[in-house]
Amino acid sequence: QVQLEESGGGLVQAGGSLRLSCAASGRTFSSYAMGWFRQAPGKGREFVAAIVWSGGRTSYVDSVKGRFTISGDNAKNTMYLQMNSLKPEDTAVYYCISCVTITTDQAMCVPGGSWGQGTQVTVSS
Repeated sequence: QVQLEESGGGLVQAGGSLRLSCAASGRTFSSYAMGWFRQAPGKGREFVAAIVWSGGRTSYVDSVKGRFTISGDNAKNTMYLQMNSLKPEDTAVYYCISCVTITTDQAMCVPGGSWGQGTQVTVSS
C-alpha cells in the first residue's frame, strides 16, 4: 500500500507563500490522479486541488483559485502545491491523497487510500 508523506508546511504571514510537497513510498502514486485536501481546526476535511496525470488537467476549490497551483511528476512520485497570497483562512493541516475519480460537476477529487500525517500550515494575520 502506498504511503504518502506531506512536507513544507510552516508559519507564514498573510500574503506570504509556501510550497508543499507530497512523496510516496512503498508503491507509486495513483496513475490516474492525485489531490490535496485540508482540514482546519473544528472543521471537516475539504478538497483543495487535484491533478489528472494524463493531460495535466487541474482543478481547484473556488477559494484558492488564482492563488494555489498544483503540479507534479507521476513518474517521480512527487507532487507539489504552490500556495501564494496566503490568507489566515488557509490555516489548516494539508494532506495529499490518491483520487479514485474526479467528479464531473465540480472536478473534485474523490479520495481513496490511506491518509498521511499531513503538514500544518499556519497563516498569521
